[in-house]
Amino acid sequence: MSYISDIFGSMVFNDEVMKERLPKDTYRALKKTIQDGASLDLNVANVVANAMKDWAVEKGTTHFTHWFQPMTGITAEKHDSFISVSSDGKIIMEFSGKELIKGEPDASSFPSGGLRSTFEARGYTAWDPTSYAFIKDGVLCIPTAFCSYGGEVLDKKTPLLRSMEVLNIQALRILKLFSDTETSRVITTVGPEQEYFLIDTELFKKRRDLVYTGRTLFGAKPPKGQELEDHYFGAIKPRIAGFMKELNEELWKLGIYAKTEHNEVAPSQHELAPIFTNTNAACDHNQLTMELMKKTALRHGMTCLLHEKPFAGINGSGKHNNWSISTNGGVNLLEPGNSPRENARFLLFLCAVIKAVDEYQDLLKVSVSTAGNDHRLGGNEAPPAIISIFLGDELTSVLESIEGDSKYDKEYKREMNVGVDAIPAFPKDTTDRNRTSPFAFTGNKFEFRMVGSKLSIAGPNMVLNTIVAEELSQFADILEEEEDFTAALNTLLKDTIKNHKRIIFNGNNYTAEWVEEAEKRGLLNLKSTPESLPYFTSEKNIKLFEKFDILTEKEINSRTEIVLEEYIKELSIEALTFAEIAKKDIIPAVVSYIKELSDTANSKMVFVPDADSGAEKEIILKLSLLMHSLYSKTELLESRLLEIKNCIDVAERAIFSRAYIFSAMQELRAVVDEIETNTAKKYWPFPTYGDLLFGV
Repeated sequence: MSYISDIFGSMVFNDEVMKERLPKDTYRALKKTIQDGASLDLNVANVVANAMKDWAVEKGTTHFTHWFQPMTGITAEKHDSFISVSSDGKIIMEFSGKELIKGEPDASSFPSGGLRSTFEARGYTAWDPTSYAFIKDGVLCIPTAFCSYGGEVLDKKTPLLRSMEVLNIQALRILKLFSDTETSRVITTVGPEQEYFLIDTELFKKRRDLVYTGRTLFGAKPPKGQELEDHYFGAIKPRIAGFMKELNEELWKLGIYAKTEHNEVAPSQHELAPIFTNTNAACDHNQLTMELMKKTALRHGMTCLLHEKPFAGINGSGKHNNWSISTNGGVNLLEPGNSPRENARFLLFLCAVIKAVDEYQDLLKVSVSTAGNDHRLGGNEAPPAIISIFLGDELTSVLESIEGDSKYDKEYKREMNVGVDAIPAFPKDTTDRNRTSPFAFTGNKFEFRMVGSKLSIAGPNMVLNTIVAEELSQFADILEEEEDFTAALNTLLKDTIKNHKRIIFNGNNYTAEWVEEAEKRGLLNLKSTPESLPYFTSEKNIKLFEKFDILTEKEINSRTEIVLEEYIKELSIEALTFAEIAKKDIIPAVVSYIKELSDTANSKMVFVPDADSGAEKEIILKLSLLMHSLYSKTELLESRLLEIKNCIDVAERAIFSRAYIFSAMQELRAVVDEIETNTAKKYWPFPTYGDLLFGV
């Protein structure tokens, strides 16, 4: 057996372990819960809990935790030991089904958007048996959902699970119309590609902006950035390779399908991509991946940056969310096959996605809107804030032939031959890839490229599942009532393509021409979080989520407030950090440099009266003017931080933050970056972009 096989899943209470350790009846009951969503009896839970505890203790574990995903965007855990006291005062190791099923963290200390008051503290975590328990840092972690005492959802996992079930129900209705009697469950699968930066920890510690905010608030462009494109897929440095090796091993122990690793476009930027798995597990795995990246990097003397735009002027980091739909029999419902024009089932699911993305552009943009991602979306390495779908030439031609009710007679080469006899021919994909598209079809899946690198994938996938379920529901309502299924299907496909083709764009999303064209098509261009979030609470979207019991109006309002509050706080922290650095570090450093220049100029005049000190005087004059601008722009930024208190509510504060605080920071940055280029290195108190990007 290989080393990878030996360690893979060794820290997971997975199906293999359950089958080995649980009585057959208990195992069957638990599998029924996992596969069919059947309720779990407490007696079964007791048996599972005891087996789980024994397995964990054998691996040196003494504590357990309900591992959950609150609205902070990261995971949370409270550790309890297995220790209990027997009647004779001795210590015994126990873990009951009740402890497995339910936990009670403090619900008032997590973001709730007004759902919970400070004095209303009770909340519940509930075991999610569809996601395997695992051991992390010597603690048994039990994946759970999180809700308040009143039943309101306080986490990211619960709505995701609900959306998966809703899509399953509606997809099964469609499959039944195609006489599929074998499929009993439809799941969405995801493979999130994770981008990140690695920088030297000692340099990181010297940049308070990175420490406090995760991104550089200032930094002049280095002589070399990513212009040569020599970092992308380049040879991996030994120090990075050591980090990647250890990271892979830690991920594999947790059953995470880490597959691909490579250097990304920007210096010090890298990517890790997993194999696809069901969306719930993929979400859990991605949260663990981000956590382990940070921990593993520190052991190698590096710091992992997951901010969407840690450095200005070079590529930021995304998380390409590869999403698809499959049956429990392993059939990918977004697989076109060799003849997409004749694959009616594929075309129906494809049209459901097209219609969903067109009608719910706003929700998709809301799902990826954060302060960090606002820096990235619209940059030359990321899709713009305009949602569109890339299908490629072949599928677009197929849809055009359906809309025009014309014969499809185009032939596309299915085999690629590079013209070298020694290199064998290989299959060609149905579509090219369009890296500028925010939502691209890539063969048998859609790649949602707008997701930010540090964002939980739960929200975007909850939206994707729900909006596609809505369209499948509408399609099923129509087709179930028709006697002539084939004729009704053809009409439905034709009408859907005609009414929603505006969302399809196969060109370059980065061009100004596309922005103009998108506006003509009536597509939304929501450039910032404050612009996007109001759409979440629109009547249309509230109706959608309430129809399928994904979220209530109260929960939608609370989540809107949470995101906006987080946006305001992030910009406030950045502004306060920048003002502090400007006053306490940059101004004193430049004053010292000016003094040295003045002393040099004066000494020339004393010892060599006719000496030319014009260079020193020119630099002094330039820096003095910049210093005046620096001081006034710092004062402006601080005044804006005081003005925000006059805003009436959270929405107004968010809009003010974007319009005035963000712009004030941009103005201040321009001055600081110019000061950096004119200040001697020995006086500049921070590692430069060149130091940070090429320091590993």
